[in-house]
Amino acid sequence: MYLRLRKKFQNITNKLPAIIAVLVLLLIWQICSFYELVPSFMLPAPTKVVMAFVDDRALLWENSMITLKEAVIGLCAGISVGVLAAMLMDRFKLIRKAFYPIVVITQTVPTVAIAPLLVLWFGYEMTPKIILIILATFFPITVGVLDGFQSVDRDSVRLLKSMGATKRQIFWHIKLPEAANPFFSGLRISVAYSIVAAVVSEWLGGFGGLGVYMTRVRKAYSFDKMFAVIFLISAISLMLIWATDKLQKIVMPYQYKK
Repeated sequence: MYLRLRKKFQNITNKLPAIIAVLVLLLIWQICSFYELVPSFMLPAPTKVVMAFVDDRALLWENSMITLKEAVIGLCAGISVGVLAAMLMDRFKLIRKAFYPIVVITQTVPTVAIAPLLVLWFGYEMTPKIILIILATFFPITVGVLDGFQSVDRDSVRLLKSMGATKRQIFWHIKLPEAANPFFSGLRISVAYSIVAAVVSEWLGGFGGLGVYMTRVRKAYSFDKMFAVIFLISAISLMLIWATDKLQKIVMPYQYKK
């Protein structure tokens, strides 16, 4: 009981500096708005942003569910593509030499440049948004998992081979556990990218979502609502990252036992 309370207290104290920093920034923001150091139409006060969030909560909820649905579908597809690509490049050296540079090149093209082409080719439905999210999320997964596969202990692999283990057994018992940590590291990045990619794709066309909502309030010069949706996007990303951390603790409990 004492150890649990001590651990909770340590978690609170570890997060305290970040909480204080956020509160200080909000206070400075409120003071700047109160004394009109920045025009209110350009930088609305935090209180106005909260009021805008409360007033438009129904619309924000409806649009956030659309964006979250797109992000989750695209993220799951991106994870599948990323893991499959890593497995193929680890298994076949020729595929790694041929396709790894192409995988890297896909990340050098800005998503904002690709999005209009996808909308032109696939229309305004969910398909172009899912493709864009896959392009944004598969890379961290691919690189992380491939690095995990490549960094296995060669002596352990030789030991299992000497004992008659098959390639499948070596994969399940050595390579897959080794790739678990890099996978979750890449997943945290991909989770954040999925929300951003979904919003960017919605800017350029769509019938709903936080990106569409942002476009509408921007054209109406409702910057308090703009800030509200920005904070909501950040909150959703943080919640998904938190869920990823919890999933890692469930999948890899041995790493958190002292």
